[in-house]
Amino acid sequence: MRIGVVFPQTEIGADVGAVRAYAERVEELGYTHVLAYDHVLGADTSVHRGWRGPYDLHSTFHEPLVLFGFLAGFTSLELVTGIIILPQRQTALVAKQAAQVDLLTGGRFRLGVGLGWNPVEYEALGKSFSDRGRRMGEQVDLLRRLWTTESVTFDGRYERVEGAGLAPPPVQRPIPVWFGGQSPPAYRRAGRLADGWFPQLPPGERLDEARQMVEDAARASGRDPSAIGMEGRVSWTDGGVDRLVDHTGRWRRAGATHLSVNTMGAGLASVDAHLDVLAETAGALGLGGA
Repeated sequence: MRIGVVFPQTEIGADVGAVRAYAERVEELGYTHVLAYDHVLGADTSVHRGWRGPYDLHSTFHEPLVLFGFLAGFTSLELVTGIIILPQRQTALVAKQAAQVDLLTGGRFRLGVGLGWNPVEYEALGKSFSDRGRRMGEQVDLLRRLWTTESVTFDGRYERVEGAGLAPPPVQRPIPVWFGGQSPPAYRRAGRLADGWFPQLPPGERLDEARQMVEDAARASGRDPSAIGMEGRVSWTDGGVDRLVDHTGRWRRAGATHLSVNTMGAGLASVDAHLDVLAETAGALGLGGA
């Protein structure tokens, strides 16, 4: 099981030096990858009355693909979007950006995609919120064609390309596409289309039920369920390192191929505090750089 970290988007701030120091130290500690969340715009709660989202206008989010271009210049970490909100973005542009990140990292990139929950972003980006699930499957098909075919002609329900292609191509052809989601339609979509998935559930009965839906959909589509990766997530809490190690073991026993350690939301007041926790965790998990 490969163990990485969740980039502390909402708590790392705008100091570029801190971003660099964080990534360099994460690599030194022996973590294998950095996973970053995505939000383009935050809602102004004085305008959007009754807003219930977990993020708003003041929540810090570095744009993942631009961030990864920066990180690729000085780390050998695998870089993972967890997730890019694909249906609110132009498919061909995502294909181009992802190909560039893959090239800059030498093929150490996974593109995690999902539907998102924020209609404010969709409206601002000129995309429909109501049909985002139907559109995403077609988007993934087009992404893979653009990454593997020199000249693409694609005439879908939502996407159209006529005799066009990407240059330079990515190293990975195609780039692995992983799916987020927490509903039966999302699980079935992952089984049909994804190279891997990000469960939003802890190990246990509910995860087993979700994984069964993923695997059933894979088999129905003629795919091998065992080839679909699964990335869990463990968070630093008041339970400290012992609780985190226990949860890591639960994910390992559940068959996770990857795991990310999340330090956001734990009251850590500085980048150094995040890194201290990650150092303690790396030591307890026996990572190579600890």
